[in-house]
Amino acid sequence: QVQFVESGGGLAQPGGSLRLSCVVSGDIFSIRSMGWFRQAPGKQRELVAGISSGRITNYVDSVKGRFTISRDNAKNTVYLQMNSLKPGDTAIYYCNYLIPRTSYWGQGTQVTVSS
Repeated sequence: QVQFVESGGGLAQPGGSLRLSCVVSGDIFSIRSMGWFRQAPGKQRELVAGISSGRITNYVDSVKGRFTISRDNAKNTVYLQMNSLKPGDTAIYYCNYLIPRTSYWGQGTQVTVSS
């Protein structure tokens, strides 16, 4: 059974940094394109960043230059380094396949940016 387990969220001050991790089990991780998504209160879930099996990356405009997605295939893990955080980044962050599978959404990890 495929499972995504996110971690690394927390409270950060504006301008601060956090690093999110997502461990994937039950699948051949190395061949999958992966994505980080977020859902803020009252808003739809949105794709924040994606990374292909060949490590080609893409980002939503609002996080370009601040967030970096990466992967470690040996650890079945995808990361999201978030720098220069803003209050607007406050959301629950999830990982999934770049084309997400509904049944594979995990619990996510809460990121709160506030002074």
